[in-house]
Amino acid sequence: MYLCTPKLKEMKQFIFLWMAVILPFCAMAQEVLTLDQCRQLAIANNKELKVAGKLVDKAKEERHAARTKYFPQVSAVGTYIRNSKDIELVDYSKFSSLSSITAPMLQKFPELGLILPQVMEKMKDATHLDIRNVWIGDVSLVQPVFMGGKIVSYNQITTYARELAESMHDTKLQDVIYRTDETYWQVISLVNKKKLADAYVDLLRKMDNDITAMIQEGVATKADGLTVKVKLNEAEMAQNKVDNGLALSRMLLAQICGLEMGSPIALADEEIDYLTVQPVSSQAHTEEAFSNRPELRSLELATKIYRKKEQIALAEMLPSVALTANYLITNPNSHNGFKNEFSGMYNVGVMVKVPLSGWWEGTYRRNSAKAETVIKKLELEDAREKIELQVNQSVYKVNEAGKQLTASMKNMEKAEENLRYANLGFEEGVIPALNLMEAQTAWVSARSQLIDAQIEVKLTEVYLHKALGKLTK
Repeated sequence: MYLCTPKLKEMKQFIFLWMAVILPFCAMAQEVLTLDQCRQLAIANNKELKVAGKLVDKAKEERHAARTKYFPQVSAVGTYIRNSKDIELVDYSKFSSLSSITAPMLQKFPELGLILPQVMEKMKDATHLDIRNVWIGDVSLVQPVFMGGKIVSYNQITTYARELAESMHDTKLQDVIYRTDETYWQVISLVNKKKLADAYVDLLRKMDNDITAMIQEGVATKADGLTVKVKLNEAEMAQNKVDNGLALSRMLLAQICGLEMGSPIALADEEIDYLTVQPVSSQAHTEEAFSNRPELRSLELATKIYRKKEQIALAEMLPSVALTANYLITNPNSHNGFKNEFSGMYNVGVMVKVPLSGWWEGTYRRNSAKAETVIKKLELEDAREKIELQVNQSVYKVNEAGKQLTASMKNMEKAEENLRYANLGFEEGVIPALNLMEAQTAWVSARSQLIDAQIEVKLTEVYLHKALGKLTK
C-alpha cells in the first residue's frame, strides 16, 4: 500500500506558482525588452549595418563626382624658373676680325669712331636677353564634347552603384532583423524549458523525500527509491543543459542588441502561456518574393553595371573631341620685343584624339565585360530559382508547424488526463511510484513539445517573412 502523494491539481498548482511567482522576483532587476525593442537595438548597434550605411553615403558622393565630368575642367599652373645664364643672340667677340674692313672707313670718316662704339653698345643691349628670372602662368579649360559615350555610361554606373549600395544595405538590415527574431524566440523557448526543468526537478526532489519516508515506514521498497533518484539525476542533468543553453543564448542576444554580455535582460514574451500562438497555414507567393528580395535587386543592378562597362570599353576605342581654351602669362615676354614685364595671351582650339594602337586591347576588354555580364545574368537566374525554393520550403514549414502545434496541444491534453488518472491510482495504492513517474515524465515531455511547437510557429513565420523579403523595421 502506497502513501498518498499530492494530487494532480496540487502538482500543477505547484509548478505554475513556481513559474509565476518565484522566477519573476529573480527577474525584477532585469530590463524587460519586447521583440520590437530588440530589433531597434540591433539595428542601432550593428557594426556591419553601419558600414553598409557608409557605403551608401560613399556611393552617393561618387555619383555627385561623376556629374562633374559633364562640365568644363579648369586648371591653373604657375611656374618660376631661375636660370644661371642669360642669352646673347650675337657673338660680339667676332667683330674684332672686322677691324681690317672698318679701318679704311674710319680714316675716311673719323667721326664714325665716336658713333660706332655707342651703336655697338645699343646693339648689345638689344640682343641681350635677360632670362635669369622667368615667370610663367597658365589657366586652361577643357570642355568634353564627344567621349564615345564614356561620360554618360560612367554616370549611369554610379547611379546603379548607389542603388546597389542601398539594396545591399536592405539585405543587411533584413539579416539583422532575421538573426534578432530567431535568437529572441530561441531565448523564449529556453526560458520556458528552464521553468519546466526547474519545476520538474523540485517535484522529483519532493517525491524523493516522500519515497525516503515511505521506505523508512516500510511501505515502499529501495528499488522505488533508486528509481526516483535516477529520474532526479536525469532531470538535474537536463536542467543543467538547459541552463547552459539559456545563458549562451542570452549572451548571443545581448551581443546582437549591442548590450553588455553580462547585462541582465528579460523578454516580454517569456510567459509563453499568455503568448497568442495559433496554428496557421500559408501559400507560396514567389512573385512577391521576386519583387521584394533585395538580393535579386542587387544582382539586377550588377548586371546593368556590367552592361555599361561594355559600353565604356567600346568608348575607349572611339575618337574623342574636346574644346580647349588657355590664357598664358609670362615674364619676360616677347610679344613686343623682349621685355622683363608680365604680358599674356589667350588661345582656343579643338582637340581630337583617335586611338590607333588600342583596338586589340579595347576588343579584349569589351569581351571581358561581356563575359561578366553573362555571369551576372546566370547568377540572377540561379538566385531566382533558389528563392523560389526557399519560399516553397518556408510555406511548407509554416504549414507543418501549424499541424505540429495542433497535435502537441492534443497530446498535452492527453498527458494531463493520463497524469490525473495516475495520481488518483497512486492515491488509492493501485499504481506504483514508477508508473506515476512515467506519467509525470510523459506530461513534462508533452509540455516541452508544446513549447517547441509554439516557438516553431513563431520561427517559421520569421523564416517565411525572410524568404518573401518582408522583414522590415
